[in-house]
Amino acid sequence: MSKCLKVGDRVRVIAGDHKGELASIVRVDKKAGKAFLKDIEVRERHLRATQYNPKGGKKAIHMGIDFSNLKKEDK
Repeated sequence: MSKCLKVGDRVRVIAGDHKGELASIVRVDKKAGKAFLKDIEVRERHLRATQYNPKGGKKAIHMGIDFSNLKKEDK
């Protein structure tokens, strides 16, 4: 399945909290077996104040969805 999925493909989530949603792949991590989808499974990470980022704050990051929970959609 991992060889079939690549960046830009339209996929449907077939299991989990986002079941039934349609999205495109932004990034693929073949080693972990996960795909990162646009606007799905985005979480906020709280950043500590540092010398380079004195204010700290929040940063939105994508959490991957396993290949087995995705189905490639035909165009």
